[in-house]
Amino acid sequence: MVSLFSSIREAWGRFSDGRRAEGKPGRETRSHNLFEAAATYVSACAEDDQERMDEAAGWVSPEALSFGVNELACRAVIALARERGESTRDVARGLLGLPAV
Repeated sequence: MVSLFSSIREAWGRFSDGRRAEGKPGRETRSHNLFEAAATYVSACAEDDQERMDEAAGWVSPEALSFGVNELACRAVIALARERGESTRDVARGLLGLPAV
């Protein structure tokens, strides 16, 4: 049984190594995590850089990117609220141009 799992693990390793090696010729490829993808995607959105947005969106699944963007937004609002001494609600509403409640 142990050898069966070892064989599966080795085959998976070869498969995933091969998938990572695929990509554009002459360009180094590596796997990106969802937080790298989210940071690149959001900064590209802020700079209106569609090419970088598309590139970052291709690094992870749409669900993972959505989660990463949400996490980045939460962390940004918390950091700004602490910096400004305001509530997270007021900061979030202010960033969106909404009136305070």
